Parts: sequence; C-alpha cells; structure tokens
Amino acid sequence: MAAREVPALRATGGCLCGAVRYQIRGPLRPVVNCHCGQCRRTHGNVAAYTSVARADLVLTEDRGLKWYRSSEVARRGFCRNCGASLFWERLGEDRVAVAAGGIDPPSGLKTIRHIFVADKGDYYEIADGLETLPAGHDDSTSAVKKI
Repeated sequence: MAAREVPALRATGGCLCGAVRYQIRGPLRPVVNCHCGQCRRTHGNVAAYTSVARADLVLTEDRGLKWYRSSEVARRGFCRNCGASLFWERLGEDRVAVAAGGIDPPSGLKTIRHIFVADKGDYYEIADGLETLPAGHDDSTSAVKKI
C-alpha cells in the first residue's frame, strides 16, 4: 500500500501564548469579514476568517485548545489560556474556518467580502468597496455561515 502524500506546508499559526499552534497543508479560501452578533461578541469586533479543509489543518500544539458549542450547529475553538479565538466549525462539514489574525505572516491572503452586514455594530462603517451581503453566503467553500 502506497503512503499518502503529505501536502506542502501552506501556512502556520496559533494563539497569543503558544498553547495552540497549527499548520495548514492545503489551499485557503480568501478572507471573509463576518459582522454577525456571535462573531462580534467572540472576537470583540468583526471576525476575519479564511477556511481550510479539515484534513489540511494539523494541530502541532493543542494543550490550550478548548471547543465551545456556540449553537446547535456549530462550535468555536479558542485558547483556554490566553483567550484567543481561533476556529469556527459547522458540525458535520469538512471545512474549518480559521481566524485570519492567527495565521503567521506573510499569509498571502486577501479580504474579498463582508457578510451579515445587517447585523454589524453601530460604531463603525464599511467603506472599503468590497462586496457586502446583508446575511451570509452558502457556497461550498464558506466555513463562515449564519448560525
């Protein structure tokens, strides 16, 4: 039986204190800024997420990783030590959203749109010219969807 070929390292990242570290070994979706109430409360502001196939996300340090079931359909991964919000995962799907701010630079990523702008905070405006959607999007590469 032939050994499975390991995809090339695409990126690394982790939390502020180092208790969660990961490698990404596959393509990343461009960044989507989510303005929903859950993301704003979890991140303290807009959440910027990319996403990756679950099989391409390799945890190299997980002693601080804690998962919080944020709804009936999703969970959020964070560091129990420093509080960094790192992941969003819709249960039963094969992709994981990764907080773009946790990826080590240079990430090579670009932001392409804003979602759930109907739920955005009242303390800021969106004026960058990117696509804005009142709710989420439901394409197969989106690991950021309304809960």
